[in-house]
Amino acid sequence: MRADRIGHHNKDCYIYTDVNVSQILKEANKLQPDIIIIDSVQTLMSPYIDSTPGSISQVRECTGELQRYAKETNIPVFIIGHITKEGGIAGPKLLEHIVDVVLQFEGDQHYAYRILRTLKNRFGSTDEIGIYAMDINGLREITNPSELLISPDDAHLSGSAVAASVEGLRPLLLETQALVSPAIYGTPQRSATGFDLRRLSMLLAVLEKRCGLAYGQADVFLNIAGGIKVTDPSIDLAVVTALISSLQDMHISKKICFAGEVGLSGEIRPVSRVEQRIQEAGRLGFETIYISRYKAELLPKKDFGVEVRMLSRIDDLLREVFA
Repeated sequence: MRADRIGHHNKDCYIYTDVNVSQILKEANKLQPDIIIIDSVQTLMSPYIDSTPGSISQVRECTGELQRYAKETNIPVFIIGHITKEGGIAGPKLLEHIVDVVLQFEGDQHYAYRILRTLKNRFGSTDEIGIYAMDINGLREITNPSELLISPDDAHLSGSAVAASVEGLRPLLLETQALVSPAIYGTPQRSATGFDLRRLSMLLAVLEKRCGLAYGQADVFLNIAGGIKVTDPSIDLAVVTALISSLQDMHISKKICFAGEVGLSGEIRPVSRVEQRIQEAGRLGFETIYISRYKAELLPKKDFGVEVRMLSRIDDLLREVFA
């Protein structure tokens, strides 16, 4: 039914409905497929184990049989497993220890973007990710997600700044959006989507202490556009810029991007792969990128196609961008 819905028909795709792992492998021996996909391992059972499907002993035995079959026949076996609400693999942790690779396919039901991450790879790197969009025809690869995650500069609105982030090995430019407004109900609200709420509280404390900006009696809302969840600390500088922009109601040009981690003393710390971030900003037509002054001498002396400005503290940010 799902194949009919997306208009995709493949005569080489076979579906076998059985939960007995021995019977599944017997059918696989007859068919000799190029690849086997098990959905899901928690529903399988082995006739050699006297317990219910999904138990620790059943999951261990079924996964072990599938692994032995894959090693003996050189047929790749993909095992789909249930996950918890927190995003971890449900059930016993031994499943992660048995398999060679753990892939996580994450997304949000309210957004079209999906990210494929490698959490474990016994024979290779775990640094690369894949970004896809779900539409009516199925999954479509996003070759340049930065252009889709940054909204067009069609209005001079405050509270928005572009961050030069890195997801895996891929440089990614994201739009951070902040809204700062006076608290009406007494206790100020703090809300963050796609960003760590505790880190947002830390950045607000740094702005109050080091710059004298008043956020204590204001509601603060932060959003990473596109539904992307970011853990890269280099987004700090863009978040701080968006917060100041919203508080002072000043527009930040979409031709400017930021890459830097903010410390508790208000210093702007260097981030990894800064050369890749600068190159991506130049490729997408940005005019200026702000980075940390520390270790900037290690950058190669060449034309990146974008002006590189360096900052030491967030006081410099106030003078340079909000003067």
